[in-house]
Amino acid sequence: MKLPTIARDINAAALWAGVTAFVWYAFGAVPLHMAVAGQLGLSAAESSSWIFIIWTSGAVASIALSVFYRMPVPITWSIPGLIYLGTLAGDFTFSEIVGANLVAGLLILVLGVIGVGGRIMTWLPLPIVMGMFAGSIFGYVTRLVDVTVGDIAVAGPTVGGYLLGRLIGNPRVPPVGLAVLFGAIAILVGGQATPEAMSWNLPSLAIPRMSFSGSAVAAISLPLVVLTLGLGNVQGLGFLLGQGYKVPVNKITIAVGINSVMNALLGGHPASVARTGVAILAGPDAGPKAQRYWANLVAATLTMIIALAAGLVIPILAVLPASYVFALAGLAIFASLQDAFEKAFGGTLRFGALVAFAVAATPFSFVGITSALWAVLAGLAASLIAERSQLLAHWREPITEAL
Repeated sequence: MKLPTIARDINAAALWAGVTAFVWYAFGAVPLHMAVAGQLGLSAAESSSWIFIIWTSGAVASIALSVFYRMPVPITWSIPGLIYLGTLAGDFTFSEIVGANLVAGLLILVLGVIGVGGRIMTWLPLPIVMGMFAGSIFGYVTRLVDVTVGDIAVAGPTVGGYLLGRLIGNPRVPPVGLAVLFGAIAILVGGQATPEAMSWNLPSLAIPRMSFSGSAVAAISLPLVVLTLGLGNVQGLGFLLGQGYKVPVNKITIAVGINSVMNALLGGHPASVARTGVAILAGPDAGPKAQRYWANLVAATLTMIIALAAGLVIPILAVLPASYVFALAGLAIFASLQDAFEKAFGGTLRFGALVAFAVAATPFSFVGITSALWAVLAGLAASLIAERSQLLAHWREPITEAL
């Protein structure tokens, strides 16, 4: 691919979508990561090494896949997987967790090579996947309303900037971009930013000890594989399919497996296609479809800051109010949520899609698996009961092998 061609695809909507995704990564995902590291009792060096590898491997893979396939493929790491690891604190040693993470990565890689990743995407009907996806991100929009009511001084101007962009209706003035700027101005005027608290530190790298046990593999590796392939790929790649992209599912699954193995070698957990990231970076607000990959290039490049400067990122968490971060995430996802609703309820299998939406929109965890995966199973079961002929017709369609 020629560099001049890539340069011509730069656009303001993609730029701001990339910045917004980075803001979410830094202020939505990193705090959770630090909390789980604390639960597991990791040292500063172990935590720093973990942050460095998962964000570096994800950024490199995201840039490579997006440039090669010209579509926004954000590779980060599994938030449900991280939460699940946090629930195991005290049950296994960190060396056992690392060993289990390595086994999970190898399993994901093997399953990608033999084509299971692509088959999963053909077995699951798009309306049910989109219903589940809509339910999974619906909480971001309800939280947008909540923070706007609770912190009108910051979230109000952020929402106002977005609405002004909608009113202007010019692709050169992206609504999310105005939301970022208006919210930032409100923070500065209100004196809620304290940049003097920031400092720069290079990451520490710590190669962890590994130990392998059957109980750890059963309790950690297998659930993480299910969460990655049955949740991360289904949500993220399903949304890309819904946007009309020709998604190379198996090749992306292989890339996720390689990243997961690399992560484990430096103490990290499995990679995944970013659910929230893809909703921001591949949605209609990220610009023309053929140019949205630039949003992911921007986000991935900026996330290298997280990888290389944990000492800078962590103090920043105290700079921006949570209401600003949550408002931006909700606004950036609005168009993606609307699109998911249209694809879930605009054709066949609407009952199954509705059940999937309802289950996914209800946060819970059962046997260590979050509601999004149960939503897919519930949606399929509902369609088997109420829309059996439509579901069977979908399964009878010729399977197109993923590229």
